[in-house]
Amino acid sequence: MLDIATAYNKYKFLGNDYLTWIWFLIETNQNISSLLNSKDVVTLEVGNSIVLENKLGDKSKEKITIKGDQAGLEEGTTALKKGAFVTQINLICKINEDEYRFTIKGESFNITGLKTPKTDLSAKEEEIEGLVLEKAFFCFHIFDVIDTLFLKYLEQRTADDWKSKGFQNLKAWIGSF
Repeated sequence: MLDIATAYNKYKFLGNDYLTWIWFLIETNQNISSLLNSKDVVTLEVGNSIVLENKLGDKSKEKITIKGDQAGLEEGTTALKKGAFVTQINLICKINEDEYRFTIKGESFNITGLKTPKTDLSAKEEEIEGLVLEKAFFCFHIFDVIDTLFLKYLEQRTADDWKSKGFQNLKAWIGSF
């Protein structure tokens, strides 16, 4: 059995690889709903920031941060060509008419800055419990989407045809820039 530090160091690439895969799904217009086997209409788009990191040969790292609502991702795509991975991405997830905005970090899978759909705050005091439950439902809904996408990623990543199919599709996408 691996101790926790060894396991962390051995598999920490998975989170960044996963976020790079999510960007690939978004840019290649993959049907997220069908990937999730969801009856809901689920779409993803890159929000207002993305961070990429490239490990250089001399144990140093190159970090590329792209921020802004109208920021172009050209610098990020160039970094991908050089071997960088996404380490943090801000996403906009739409589930039917509900919109969620959040940032996810690859190394820890921490979700920060989660903005859920608006709730009616004009409720009476006795309805506060319902509002709290509604907010909790929104949080669990987005966690379910991210977790299910991660399981789909792992299924593809560990499939026998990953190198001949999944990885090649990812390489072709990076090479298309």
